[in-house]
Amino acid sequence: MSMSKKPYIIVLGNEKGGTGKSTAAMHVITWLLREGHQVGSLDIDARQGTLTRYVENRRVRQQNKGEDLPLPQHEAVFKSTLANQGEAEAEDTEKLSGIIQNLSAVDYIVIDTPGSDNFLSRLAHSYADMLITPLNDSFIDLDMLVRVTPESLDILRPSTYAEMVWEQKKQRAIRDGGSIDWIVLRNRLSSIYSRNKEEMGKVLRALSKRIGFRLIDGFGERVIFRELFLSGLTLLDLKESNTALSLSHIAAKQELKTLMEAIQLPQQRQNSRIA
Repeated sequence: MSMSKKPYIIVLGNEKGGTGKSTAAMHVITWLLREGHQVGSLDIDARQGTLTRYVENRRVRQQNKGEDLPLPQHEAVFKSTLANQGEAEAEDTEKLSGIIQNLSAVDYIVIDTPGSDNFLSRLAHSYADMLITPLNDSFIDLDMLVRVTPESLDILRPSTYAEMVWEQKKQRAIRDGGSIDWIVLRNRLSSIYSRNKEEMGKVLRALSKRIGFRLIDGFGERVIFRELFLSGLTLLDLKESNTALSLSHIAAKQELKTLMEAIQLPQQRQNSRIA
């Protein structure tokens, strides 16, 4: 692989829960694995443990059914329980940097973070080469990124999460001179026109220019993702698992292919083997 020796780190982050971070993380992981890359995965939200359970469900299915289900090198990372804040942060820093160092031989590391704010999550963000922020297509979720006026929807100021990302960009630059490619992923998009969808798009496009992220479309609202989680499967595993393809499967798989092309990961192979 013609990349630098340092793994490329992809962080899935948003301080609001229920936006599809773990689902997106598992699909990015599986895409990379099926492209022939070595992948490490970290569950920073280890107390909730959605990504960890996803990987474990996948491991169990692989063992029980003998299916071709490639697995990442996975680590669940719990935040420190030390009472002293300084000592806890030092322990978290040492733990995360040590795990990333232990995964230095992989090509990519994908990190899933919690839907809340804590030091370990902020630290993980500061290691990102690429940050993917799934965002439900609603103004309730948009509030994590930006404050807008109620009637005109004019942008007042970046909000809580956007300010945190800006701070971690600075921390990344201080640590090693690196930069973070920030992507906001609009999830649960309706397939039909709505005024809300149009207004969300206008605000996000304006905000992307103001605070510097790329805006791309993600997944629609599909029950299929909840079903796949229980089996440890992704849309990329349907052929190997002999799953009968429905129109919903086909549409969601096309969304995934479009999404991965839009993300533009470095050294991603031009002729994808995902049919």
